[in-house]
Amino acid sequence: MEAVGFIPSSQHLVQTNKTVTWASPSNIALVKYWGKYDPQIPANPSISFTLNHCNTKTSVTLVDQSMLSDKSTGAFSFEFSFEGAPKPDFHPKIASFFARVFDYLPFLKTYHLVINSENTFPHSSGIASSASAMAALSLCLLELSDEFPPNDQNVFSEAFYAKASFLARLGSGSAARSISGPLMQWGKTPGFKASQDLVAVPFNKVLAPIFKNFQDTILLVDKGEKVVSSTVGHGLMKDHPFAKARFQQAHDQLALLTEALVSGDMETFISVVESEALTLHAMMLTSSPYFILMKPGTLSIIEKIWNFRKNTALPVCFTLDAGANVHLLYPEMHKVQVLQFIENELVAYCQNGQYICDQVGSGSISHTVQP
Repeated sequence: MEAVGFIPSSQHLVQTNKTVTWASPSNIALVKYWGKYDPQIPANPSISFTLNHCNTKTSVTLVDQSMLSDKSTGAFSFEFSFEGAPKPDFHPKIASFFARVFDYLPFLKTYHLVINSENTFPHSSGIASSASAMAALSLCLLELSDEFPPNDQNVFSEAFYAKASFLARLGSGSAARSISGPLMQWGKTPGFKASQDLVAVPFNKVLAPIFKNFQDTILLVDKGEKVVSSTVGHGLMKDHPFAKARFQQAHDQLALLTEALVSGDMETFISVVESEALTLHAMMLTSSPYFILMKPGTLSIIEKIWNFRKNTALPVCFTLDAGANVHLLYPEMHKVQVLQFIENELVAYCQNGQYICDQVGSGSISHTVQP
């Protein structure tokens, strides 16, 4: 698969003043992606659970420049609102994304876009919203292009979702994994023939029953802005002394995790997932300059989880994104006991006592109103 294959062979007739809407989920990586090459190519493979409730809903209206009240140059332009209010501070990231996708969506160059977006979770809650936001925006743009029109049942093709993943990746790497679900793999790796660097692909093996409806309770330790952005963190892997070993480790861990996901081997699943979380933060601790995103509450929660698992023998484990918050993962059958554990022992470490209950989901959903 080459990037040139995503450039349309012909310009499609688009419908102006049309509004399309998509809701895309966030995702939580089990094997972590950390380090990348231009343009948004992962240095190592990753795999993630697609979430269900934590999503971004985005609507895009395509407007003919001649319909604008102010004087138009005929060039591309856009306006963006988040949860009903203009957000000019989001414009640079969105503009950078558009600059990367013009070759693949050439119809955009002479139109004006009105973009409205909202989250089902608080924007400052520490959930990585760039993945869900860029996935939803990419799906909207691709539907507007009419390159892959849906069938009579309004079902889109595999090619549509593949290109959406390709486009989303250019806005935020992990957004490639937020198009579909329940498990998405991104990054070329020898043990998975369908794997790609340009798009994320669904896990192509039969998932063990225990991982269906798997739960993810997100413990919000710190909702503040990170001291070092993920973009900067990825860049620090270029000269990291342990980068080569880490990238190989990710391939090895993915192979182990794949076997566990198929067999239902919870011991291996827990070992790989927790190791990956700690390795991600070990790369931050040993980069130059080094930095710490975990907080004291993060470590306290991890220790509480380890003690709970030892004392109850319940298969619960944690993972971390590039931040302080803890994702507590566990089978649905243990939900009552785990939620009681959270209330009894973990909520004290959460900012304002907040946590979000989510579970594995199936991917993005179209909310476009058909004419």
